[in-house]
Amino acid sequence: MQEKIRILLVDDDEDDFIITRDIIEDIPGRHYLLEWAGSFSEALAQIEQKRHDVYLVDYRLGAHDGLELIKEAVGKGAAAPFILMTGQSDRETDEKAMRAGALDYLVKGTISPNELERSIRYSIEHAKSLAVIQRLNSELEQRVKERTQELGAAIRKLEQTNRSLFEAEKEVRKALNKEKELHELKSRFVTIASHEFRTPLSTVLSSASLIGKYKTTEDDEKRQKHVERIKSAVSNLTSILNDFLSISRIEEGKIYNVPSEFDLVAFAAEVADELQGYLKPGQRIHYTHHREKALIYLDKQLLKNILFNLLSNASKYSGEGKDIHFTTHTSDDCITITVQDEGIGIPDADKTYLFSPFFRAQNVTNIQGTGLGLNIVKRYVDIMEGTLSYQSELDKGTTFTITFPQNHPTL
Repeated sequence: MQEKIRILLVDDDEDDFIITRDIIEDIPGRHYLLEWAGSFSEALAQIEQKRHDVYLVDYRLGAHDGLELIKEAVGKGAAAPFILMTGQSDRETDEKAMRAGALDYLVKGTISPNELERSIRYSIEHAKSLAVIQRLNSELEQRVKERTQELGAAIRKLEQTNRSLFEAEKEVRKALNKEKELHELKSRFVTIASHEFRTPLSTVLSSASLIGKYKTTEDDEKRQKHVERIKSAVSNLTSILNDFLSISRIEEGKIYNVPSEFDLVAFAAEVADELQGYLKPGQRIHYTHHREKALIYLDKQLLKNILFNLLSNASKYSGEGKDIHFTTHTSDDCITITVQDEGIGIPDADKTYLFSPFFRAQNVTNIQGTGLGLNIVKRYVDIMEGTLSYQSELDKGTTFTITFPQNHPTL
């Protein structure tokens, strides 16, 4: 049996409670439990108990207003999402609600069961995504703390020994540089994560809100358009989270090279086929294999992640109708894989930093991305004891080449 979603309605008008209860009862297949707080103080007391999954807050609460309640509750650590209910729809109210900490707002008197259900569902999902960001940020802060402790230990060790002044200065500078790098990494992570999550989440919320307004069969095309926007945004969110989690696992040493024997041609063709749905209109992946020998001994999952990243980048940074050339070659000594696009290329000034985490070239500002993909690829290739190189010319395209030693299973 599906667990019920617990909702707290904060409204000083009992009639509004009855209306909201009736709307919720009309939600198909509903799994909701609605409770009511009729005053500002009563609402704060219930919110502090953290028994509810979502809060519906009226804008008017006697001597107070809903924005005050949301600010105070969020300041006290409330994690469940808030949805503001107002009597009018305007941009100013929307912006005030978001600044206060609300994840959505609804206009009273126009709320349909489907609209309320979507708002509740997407607000809960949004809150879960933000919780993931906060958890990752907390882990980074813990690592900063650990590095700070390491720095303190290094300094104490230096004080207890008879090292020369030159050696002592070198050790301190090294520790301070590590500390600075980690602080910069944390700052870039928070900035990029907040920006990259905000765009798809805003798309989901706006499309979900608009879908509720298309009620006739004539609106099916418009409705489907917003469904596709939501699917695309959720896929983008999943990709971003996967990048963050991959980096986290690499940093923790949880990625291992586990080779197995498989057919390279069949594997590469399957990867190219899976990526067809991600290509822009008119783009094509041309796969070619040189030499008959196709059995190789590598980590299949890591190689798949590498190829997905390089091929999806080739599509992302190329225009519609451009070709992507995907080539594999085997010899007695090595395996060589190349991915060549006809895209925007990499500026010479940015090539030095291409594999740095969170780095994005100057000419990709209008294309979404975290700047983690190539860093992950490089680290996966290193784990598999391979080499990664590239050639790129601005506005003409980029070619990535990966080389692995031709290993054989241990008998």
